[in-house]
Amino acid sequence: MGSYLRLEGVRKNFGSFQALRDIQLAIEKGEFICFLGPSGCGKTTLLRIIAGLETQTAGSIHQSERDISVLPPAQRDYGIVFQSYALFPNLTIDANVAYGLVNRRDGRAAIKGRVKELLALVGLPDAGPKYPSQLSGGQQQRIALARALAPAPGLLLLDEPLSALDAIERVRLRGEIRALQQRLGVTTIMVTHDQEEALSMADRIVVMNDARIQQVADPLTIATRPATELVARFMGDNNIIRGRLAERDGDRLVVEDEHGVRASVHAPGDARAPGDAAMVSVRAAAVQIADVDGPAPINSADCEIIFVEFLGDLVKLHLTAGDERLLVKVPGERYPALRGREGERVRISWKEEDVQLLSA
Repeated sequence: MGSYLRLEGVRKNFGSFQALRDIQLAIEKGEFICFLGPSGCGKTTLLRIIAGLETQTAGSIHQSERDISVLPPAQRDYGIVFQSYALFPNLTIDANVAYGLVNRRDGRAAIKGRVKELLALVGLPDAGPKYPSQLSGGQQQRIALARALAPAPGLLLLDEPLSALDAIERVRLRGEIRALQQRLGVTTIMVTHDQEEALSMADRIVVMNDARIQQVADPLTIATRPATELVARFMGDNNIIRGRLAERDGDRLVVEDEHGVRASVHAPGDARAPGDAAMVSVRAAAVQIADVDGPAPINSADCEIIFVEFLGDLVKLHLTAGDERLLVKVPGERYPALRGREGERVRISWKEEDVQLLSA
C-alpha cells in the first residue's frame, strides 16, 4: 500500500523563473505536514498545485492511489482554508458552512445537521444566524475551517491560516486546529513561514528554500539536527561555524574557522579529509557561558558581548568572535547578572553532542 499523497518530480516554471525544482514527497494518511520556509521559496505554489489551482510544468501527484495530476479542483478530494478567510459576506454563517454541501445537493435536513455539528466542533454553536462581519478574525477563521471540513474531505489544505490574526489569537487557534485535526484524523498540509507554528503543530516539517525541499523530518529533528546551512539559519538561533576540517580521528571531526573557533562532531560515514571545507551548527540554547582561563579548548570560543537582549522568559546574548556573530540563549532570571555587560570578553562553550555537521 502506497502513501496517501505522493508528489513525484514536481516542477513549476513561470516563464524563465523556476518556482519549484524536482519535488519528491510522500505523505501518510492522517499526518499533519507543514510546508515551512521564507517568502518566495515555493511553498504556496506547491500547495496550489496539490489543490489544482496551479498546474505543474512536470511531475505527477497521486492521492489514494489515484492520479490527480491534471484533474480540475472540483474533482479533487480536499478542503482548503485561506489566509483571508474568504467567507461570503452576504451569506449567514450557516449558509457559508453549508455552501459546499448545497453544491453537492445533499438533503436539507442532512445539511442542517452537518452545519450544526461543525459549528459545535469549532466552538461556535450559536454563530449560525450571524454574518461574517459580526465575528472577530479568529472566529471567521474557525468558520472557514468548518466550511472546508463540511464535505468530509480526505485532505485539508491550510494556506497560512493564522498569519492575519493577532499573537494571542494565533496561539489559541493553532492549538485548536491541531486538536481538531487529531480528533478527525484528516490528512492536513499547512503552509507557514512561522517556525514556532510549524514546530508546535506538525507531525513532520518540510523545510523549503530556493524552490527546493531542504529537509523533511519531525519537529525535534528539524530544531536540533538541521541538515543544511539554509535550514539551520532559517530555523533561527543556530550558530554556524564555517571553516575547514582541521583534524580527524575516525568518525570524530574537528572543524576550525578562520578565527580559531573549533568544534568537534561525531560524523560516521563522512568522507572529508583534513583541509576540506566543512560547516557545523550549534544551537544557541546549548551554549554555556564559561570563565576565560587559558587558551580556548575545542568546543569553545572567546567572544565579546555586543548586545544583551531581554525577552522575558529568556535572554539572548549577541556575541562576536572576529567577524563571526554568535548567539547564546539563557533563562530570563539571569538577566540581572548580564545587564550592562556589553563590551566584556567572555568564553562560551558547548558539548560535542550538541554540534551538527551540515551539508553544503
